[in-house]
Amino acid sequence: MATVIIPTPLRKFTNNASRLAVQAPTVEAGIQELITLFPDLRNHLLDAQGQIRSFINIFVGNDDIRNLSGAKTSLKSDSIVSIIPAIAGGKP
Repeated sequence: MATVIIPTPLRKFTNNASRLAVQAPTVEAGIQELITLFPDLRNHLLDAQGQIRSFINIFVGNDDIRNLSGAKTSLKSDSIVSIIPAIAGGKP
């Protein structure tokens, strides 16, 4: 099973789990599995069209899925998936 690393701001929606195992062939299927288990994640990860929000960065290993096959990026049993929400703010 692939392991999804949940960022701190989203852990309140996953019963404070920092890592979750998903049995999914693609990133898209893995996200759907997470949303099935934790429906409150939907609004934070997906837009109204069901696409991964543009400000959410997802990496498989060290590779941004935007540089791979996007949401269709394949997962292996030993894949590590990192969800990285964009952080804004601070002083210029």
